[in-house]
Amino acid sequence: MSTELGALEQRVLDFERDWSGRVGAKASAIRAEFDVAPARYYQMLSVILDSPTALRHDPLLVRRLQRVRDARATARASRALRIDTQDPIE
Repeated sequence: MSTELGALEQRVLDFERDWSGRVGAKASAIRAEFDVAPARYYQMLSVILDSPTALRHDPLLVRRLQRVRDARATARASRALRIDTQDPIE
């Protein structure tokens, strides 16, 4: 197990730190910076966020991004389980 972040992992965390508070087309910036689709970028980010090395490197950023990721997953799950009350079964 490596004790240091790789160059790509560091770039992803730097990108997320720098992006915080900005507005605009993040998907376009992801494509320009990393030359990958946004879906692939977020898969990479999720793996990095689960890395103990990343947590040791920048605990505040990683924990904040983990909270955001977890909140979005919870919101998606609750939408998927929502029961439609507009069309009651009789």
